[in-house]
Amino acid sequence: QVQLVESGGGLVQPGGSLRLSCVLSGGAFSIYRMRWYRQPPGKQREFLAWITSAGGTYYSDSVKGRFTISRDNAESTVYLQMNSLKPEDTAVYYCEATHLGHPDYWGQGTQVTVSS
Repeated sequence: QVQLVESGGGLVQPGGSLRLSCVLSGGAFSIYRMRWYRQPPGKQREFLAWITSAGGTYYSDSVKGRFTISRDNAESTVYLQMNSLKPEDTAVYYCEATHLGHPDYWGQGTQVTVSS
């Protein structure tokens, strides 16, 4: 059974940085396209970025230039480096694993709070 576990969230001041991690277990990480989403309080879940199994990336306009998605297939981990954080980046951050013909898998989320 594939499981995803996010970590790295926390409280950070505006302008600060955080790196989120998402570890996949129970499956072949390298085949999955990995995505990051976030859900601010009282709002819908928002797509942020994806990375293909080959390392190609795509970002939403809301985070392009501030966030970087990367992956380490040897560690079965996808990362989200978040820089220049703003209060509006406060949300629960989720990772997702997708692959054609397979179920979609989600992690439980990690809380990021940007506040002074």
